[in-house]
Amino acid sequence: MTKKIDQIIEDVENSLRPFYLEREKITLINQEKVLAAMQEEKLQAGDFHWTTGYGYGDDGRDKLEAIYSRVFATEDALVRPNIVSGTHAIFLCLEALLRPKDQLLSLCGPLYDTMQKAIGLTGEEALNLKSRGILYDEVPLKDGQMDPETFKNYINEDTKIAMIQRSTGYSNRRAFTIEEIQEAIAEVRKINPSIYIFVDNCYGEFTEVKEPTQVGADIMAGSLIKNPGGGLAYSGGYVVGREDLVHQVANQLTAPGIGKECGLSFGMTRQLAQGLFIAPHVVSEAMKGALAFAKVFESLGYTCIPSSQDPRSDIIQSIRLEDPEKLEVFCQAIQAASPVDAHFTPMPWDMPGYEDQVIMAAGGFIEGSSIELSADGPMRDPYFVYFQGGLTYAHCILSLKKVLEEFANKDFI
Repeated sequence: MTKKIDQIIEDVENSLRPFYLEREKITLINQEKVLAAMQEEKLQAGDFHWTTGYGYGDDGRDKLEAIYSRVFATEDALVRPNIVSGTHAIFLCLEALLRPKDQLLSLCGPLYDTMQKAIGLTGEEALNLKSRGILYDEVPLKDGQMDPETFKNYINEDTKIAMIQRSTGYSNRRAFTIEEIQEAIAEVRKINPSIYIFVDNCYGEFTEVKEPTQVGADIMAGSLIKNPGGGLAYSGGYVVGREDLVHQVANQLTAPGIGKECGLSFGMTRQLAQGLFIAPHVVSEAMKGALAFAKVFESLGYTCIPSSQDPRSDIIQSIRLEDPEKLEVFCQAIQAASPVDAHFTPMPWDMPGYEDQVIMAAGGFIEGSSIELSADGPMRDPYFVYFQGGLTYAHCILSLKKVLEEFANKDFI
């Protein structure tokens, strides 16, 4: 069976050579963008020194934020290791910009599971947005895509923020492309140009040659232990966008009047900058691996989102397994193919922020780093597994081989 699996993978890799060549072109454009930003801001060895206490005079921290601002073509940026996750970065933006009786409108149907708790749609967490008097509504998707023609039916005088979650999350749709995000933003602008347009950019950075802030988004947030950290960031998140909006978010993170002036970098500037530098390459390696998974599992009769023919705008590959045991075996195989904690066996558990139990394989050097090879999924029908990351394409292929071997051992294929 091993020889047959090797042949399946070799055939798939040969068929994907044209896609891999296109990825290299995108990587080159994004690498040039990051390199130019670092050169224009005159990043230097002295910037990697750091202060203590309040963090006053941390030139490296300030320069890294200026680099992020250039990379994402925005007026300002907030890049901090004490933002604990993508959800935290997103929630910071929402709580900073929304007031009681303001409406948050999702343009893309239901948001990610952790955001549903943060908003107050599930659970009873203290200080969620609804408990603060924030209104919420969402525009249903049409065939898995945003439907700009219906935005006018949901936008009203209370709408303060129109939000787009770029990535698939735990859903059965593919990520929205930059072109689709641009179309949605243009429609909102026609209806009411004063609405803030916010994009959750988690998993999407450097997957295309442009970012949402380059096509009209006012403010955007993401996690440093996903794409832009390049696998080197220990923790952190970023917010980029209009200067006045980023200023409000900074005041929410620290305190009014303090904003961006304080905040220790904890000596992380070097790896955050280096992670950003290699991120375009790492993202492309992960995307090549995700496509290989899609192509192989489609050949075995499984539904994959995105399909091997779909446009890609994040690093996530979901596979519809329709069986809880298959979901567990898949994640356990990924764990066994990991460089760290490979000898542990992941099991479903009550993960904070989720309504359903979640199984998660994450044998990475940084805990929870989604740009490193990982796989997870909620234990609910139809049992999608969400595979993402991979610091190297070779590791993606080795993990694919391990999954196929375990599926063969269980007579799943």
